[in-house]
Amino acid sequence: MRMNRNCKAFLDMIAWSEGTLGRGDNGYNVLVGGDLFEGYADHPRKKIKVRDGLWSTAAGRYQILARNFDFYSRYLGLKGFGPASQDAIAMHMLGECHALEDIDAGRIERAVRKCASRWASFPGSGYKQPERSMAKLLDAYTRAGGTFGPMHD
Repeated sequence: MRMNRNCKAFLDMIAWSEGTLGRGDNGYNVLVGGDLFEGYADHPRKKIKVRDGLWSTAAGRYQILARNFDFYSRYLGLKGFGPASQDAIAMHMLGECHALEDIDAGRIERAVRKCASRWASFPGSGYKQPERSMAKLLDAYTRAGGTFGPMHD
C-alpha cells in the first residue's frame, strides 16, 4: 500500500469530513454519532440510530460499515479493526474508485467526485445526510499537508 504525502492528507480529509479527525484515538475508535468504542479486535458492530428511519454501523476513522469491514477484511486478509486495517480498507476503496492516481497528481476535486459514493459526507454522495462543501474539503486537505498538481481542477 503506497502512502505518500497526498494520500495521507486525503485520508485526514476524509476523517475530517466524517467528523472523526482528532477525536478519541485520532478517529480510529469513533462510532457514528461521536461516541467512542474500546478495542480493535473486531469492528464494534453497534447499530446506532442516526435519525428517524436511519440506522448505521459506521465506525472508525473512515466510518466503515460492519458489512464492508467483513468483506474487505476477508478480501485483504486483515486481522482486526485497528488503525492499519482501517487505513488499508480506505486506501483500497480509493483504489476501487480509481482515485489514487488523481490524489498522487494533486487532482483532489476529481478524486473527491470519484469517491463521493463511498463517504456520505462528500458532496454529491446522495445519502441524504449532511455533506461538506468542496471548498471545505480542499481546505482540510491543504491543512493536512496535501499539495495540488499543475492540472488541479
